Amino acid sequence: MPRLPRLDPVGIPQHVIQRGNNRQVCFSSDEDLAVYAHWLCKYANQHAVHIHAWVFMTNHVHLLVTPWRSHSVSRMMQSLGRY
Repeated sequence: MPRLPRLDPVGIPQHVIQRGNNRQVCFSSDEDLAVYAHWLCKYANQHAVHIHAWVFMTNHVHLLVTPWRSHSVSRMMQSLGRY
């Protein structure tokens, strides 16, 4: 059964968490964090998502974001997940 679409209300701030596979380490160096931050900003601009805050942990990320188009948070996270 396919996953149901996430709620993605335009203009409403959302807390998003992205974890590593099996909670494994995602970031092992400062360079890893810098590269992730670069792609996060690029895809946020591309998909019309405003980033208010982020917290990068070794095995997961917390984001506080506001989408400005329908389904833009999902599309941003899908693009990020490919890297």
